[in-house]
Amino acid sequence: MNPVNYLYLAALLFAIGATGVLIRRNVIVVFMCIELMLNACNLAFVAFSRLHGNLDGQIIAFFTMVVAAAEVVVGLAIIVSLFRSRHSASVDDASLMKL
Repeated sequence: MNPVNYLYLAALLFAIGATGVLIRRNVIVVFMCIELMLNACNLAFVAFSRLHGNLDGQIIAFFTMVVAAAEVVVGLAIIVSLFRSRHSASVDDASLMKL
């Protein structure tokens, strides 16, 4: 399979994730769409790495996965805090947490 096909798939996944972030109101769904966008970037990094014949893109994708794992921990803690205080997981309620 041609590496360009993987780039098309990465662009499609990124577009789906960006659409989900812009349209949806539920915090959990927005969070999953952000993770989908990160996975699309990882796929593009690995495809470019394969296209150029070096491991730089795969190393960057590995570090992106580490950052995404840390983001999951912090993001879910914020979502649980929001749900406990407002009894809702809506993006509109998140703006009410400001001081």
